[in-house]
Amino acid sequence: MNPIHLDTLLSIIDEGSFEGASLALSISPSAVSQRVKALEHHVGRVLVSRTQPAKATEAGEVLVQAARKMVLLQAETKAQLSGRLAEIPLTIAINADSLSTWFPPVFNEVASWGGATLTLRLEDEAHTLSLLRRGDVLGAVTREANPVAGCEVVELGTMRHLAIATPSLRDAYMVDGKLDWAAMPVLRFGPKDVLQDRDLDGRVDGPVGRRRVSIVPSAEGFGEAIRRGLGWGLLPETQADPMLKAGEVILLDEIPIDTPMYWQRWRLESRSLARLTDAVVDAAIEGLRP
Repeated sequence: MNPIHLDTLLSIIDEGSFEGASLALSISPSAVSQRVKALEHHVGRVLVSRTQPAKATEAGEVLVQAARKMVLLQAETKAQLSGRLAEIPLTIAINADSLSTWFPPVFNEVASWGGATLTLRLEDEAHTLSLLRRGDVLGAVTREANPVAGCEVVELGTMRHLAIATPSLRDAYMVDGKLDWAAMPVLRFGPKDVLQDRDLDGRVDGPVGRRRVSIVPSAEGFGEAIRRGLGWGLLPETQADPMLKAGEVILLDEIPIDTPMYWQRWRLESRSLARLTDAVVDAAIEGLRP
């Protein structure tokens, strides 16, 4: 199997289109298409769905996984031969709350290696494994403990979210001394925000009709929207604590939502991936609950 063809397939998936791959590889779009057609002819299967963005088919995912592993191992081999760590591509999937709270020390560690590159794919923690299964990433921060085939799992700790809102918003939805959770405007991070779908557990009995929901797909913007009274929401305690201490928001109840977090990575003999795993675990020890 031609390594150049595999690299071209990987570029299409990473760039999201044949045109993007042509720019990344400095070749014409027709050359990209010819390489993929040659690879598809070789394996006898369609490998890329010509969608926007382009996606690997089930057969293509197998080759994307192989291509990404090949790129990493080739880069590490080159670095060892040259006596330095350079151009080591590390791609991982992570949720926004982790990225904005406990994960940043990983940046310090990777920066100290002197040449590795880190590409982050942002996704809800309940969906990061889909990127790992497809071969889009080498590792993922996830809430799923069951390993993806070919992967190993490390328990990281627990992320706690607190229900908070401004005092004025809380007061506006108090009815006979009780908070009307179903009527109070609520915030969502995005359509895949599984955590927020649990926000009424233990707070409301029975079905709830249409709610007033605002979507804010930014970790920083989400907290700011709560602080400015757009709605109530579940915020990581490390982000909520400064606002609580400043009196800008209040804790709505004593029902936290605790989510166990895990790191899944490909079972691959890679020094760089092992070092990245150590960095993720160390950051989690400092930033998550045991």
